[in-house]
Amino acid sequence: MTSCSKQRAHWTALYSLELGLRLILDPSYNLARLISSLSLLINWTRRHPPAFRHCTVSVCCRLVALPKKEEMMMPILPGEGPFGLIVCPSRELARQTYEVVEQFLIPMRENGYPELRPLLCIGGVDMRSQLDVVKKGVHIVVATPGRLKDMLAKKKMSLDNCRYLTLDEADRLVDLGFEDDIREVFDHFKAQRQTLLFSATMPTKIQNFARSALVKPVTVNVGRAGAANLDVIQEVEYVKQEAKIVYLLECLQKTPPPVLIFCENKADVDDIHEYLLLKGVEAVAIHGGKDQEEREHAISSFKAGKKDVLVATDVASKGLDFPDIQHVINYDMPAEIENYVHRIGRTGRCGKTGIATTFINKNQSETTLLDLKHLLQEAKQRIPPVLAELSDPMEDVDAITNASGVKGCAYCGGLGHRIRDCPKLEHQKSMAIANSRRDYFGSGGYRGEI
Repeated sequence: MTSCSKQRAHWTALYSLELGLRLILDPSYNLARLISSLSLLINWTRRHPPAFRHCTVSVCCRLVALPKKEEMMMPILPGEGPFGLIVCPSRELARQTYEVVEQFLIPMRENGYPELRPLLCIGGVDMRSQLDVVKKGVHIVVATPGRLKDMLAKKKMSLDNCRYLTLDEADRLVDLGFEDDIREVFDHFKAQRQTLLFSATMPTKIQNFARSALVKPVTVNVGRAGAANLDVIQEVEYVKQEAKIVYLLECLQKTPPPVLIFCENKADVDDIHEYLLLKGVEAVAIHGGKDQEEREHAISSFKAGKKDVLVATDVASKGLDFPDIQHVINYDMPAEIENYVHRIGRTGRCGKTGIATTFINKNQSETTLLDLKHLLQEAKQRIPPVLAELSDPMEDVDAITNASGVKGCAYCGGLGHRIRDCPKLEHQKSMAIANSRRDYFGSGGYRGEI
């Protein structure tokens, strides 16, 4: 279907959700997209779909409808629940999803349905306030792995009655090292459940996790997993390291606000934020080192249009929905191409065109630059001379693909290298060695969450 009206008619015919139609038909959610219909259709048939692009609304429909049905049949008891659980990789994404769930509950209350209690279960917030909700009986939980694992381990929450689990941005969950934690969460389920796994990229590690975690899953792919959004104009510029912060101001003139600036490390985020404030730019910043109150204030003021620029690490690159982002600036080219795809995906949304500007220089590895070159070629974007001149071992990519059966890297999905040269695989091997040494010497402690 191509028109919005046809999509809405299709939704109405498929689902008679008393609570949801008014919200579902809200054009601000841009539901005239194929993936929404596909995911919700499979969702409603109670199968296990592991490979969706992010679609919060389709997650929330059944998440809200299931506890509504349970509550109408038999009201929840104090301390009971939840019936549905969403696990997110970051606090910001968890809060955004929680806010969508709350919006679904508004028409329910207005139409006289039983009260459903949601819980935002994240770190950086006093656990006592969360326990107060659990004691009353909770229907829906949106959580980050750290706080969820803590509450389950302390037996403050039970998943005995939980029938519905969503792993949002699963590739990010696995990349951050939460795979073992998620498997521990699985062990707390007592009854049969439906599991949804959403991921914008599907490298080998995520595919293996999906195969081991899900039962006879239905897979829905829209385009090549890890491909760049074609509505984003990608501009790559060679800028010397010492000149980047000055050139940043010039880049900000390309479009009106709002603008997102991504950096690889927290120190650069703080330095750029301070520099922009000195230059009179209305800017805020977030990264994993800031406390929860600062992070929430930065996100809310940027979303409300009170601030023009948000400077962030990759904590803001996945899943977070910022309205009408005009321009994404990659102050640093990320080492892993999938992070680049997630970053530029913050613009060019809802059928609108966006711009992504990326600074590169000699600090980037040739493997990373070759991945970028192939991604630009795939999206039919202009290739800058500095990338065009690179010696490319994957130049005859079709012949290599036909010979091996795999396009690009089998591990991370990058198009500019093979698995033997994969920077992500090398990084994760190094991390595994470092973690094994730390465990051997007994550092202890839980690593927390971003």
